[in-house]
Amino acid sequence: MSGFNSSDASFAHASNPAPERAAAEPLGLSVHGLPAAGEAMQAQRTRSGRWQMIAVLLVCAAPVIASYFTYYVVRPEGRRNFGELIQPQRTLPDINARTLTGDTVPLASLKGQWLLVNVAGGKCNSACEQHLYLQRQLRESLGREKDRLDWVWLINDAVQPPAALAPAMAQGQVLRVDAQALAGWLEPAPGQRIEDHLYLVDPMGNWMMRMPASLDKASAAKAKRDLDRLMRAAASWDKAGRPDTVAPSR
Repeated sequence: MSGFNSSDASFAHASNPAPERAAAEPLGLSVHGLPAAGEAMQAQRTRSGRWQMIAVLLVCAAPVIASYFTYYVVRPEGRRNFGELIQPQRTLPDINARTLTGDTVPLASLKGQWLLVNVAGGKCNSACEQHLYLQRQLRESLGREKDRLDWVWLINDAVQPPAALAPAMAQGQVLRVDAQALAGWLEPAPGQRIEDHLYLVDPMGNWMMRMPASLDKASAAKAKRDLDRLMRAAASWDKAGRPDTVAPSR
């Protein structure tokens, strides 16, 4: 009988591990399992955050994308632009310009407004004066939308403009820019000079249209139609005025 009891005791001992051993096993599972679950949750939160950020960016960019899609892609049958669309567009270069008083201004500070740009030397010959006149007239012709567009004269030499042009220059922005740096951004049509055109830049700083070298008072109405179309296409996201103003430095 004693042998029988001893066997029972041994069987019971093998079938029921010591309390210390039983308690140790779940503890081991807890220690090794929690980090893996935490890393998975962290990765899931990271992915979710990235998708949320992408969604916000898409919502913010949607009006801009839609306006350009409308202008460049969804075009009524038979419609023609007077100006030449630039593809791909060229962004304002990261260079400095100078005011006529010698202050330094980043050229990128012009962003935030539509720009109608004229390039000419400071002497400003008759063609330059014609462009300055057309810039002012085209801006005024936009009526209540005119505050969304600035006209700009970029002087590509060291010559001081004639004093007689001072009243006209007060209505726009006149900056002196290195000719070589400017030539890396704006480009004339084949067979033309950079001074032969007016250039249109959108509020994001992209040069996106070049007016023909033949632009004059008689054809200005065709240029105005291009401006009207672009203003309407961008009306949902473009407002008058610049969000930030960069002060000139000496």
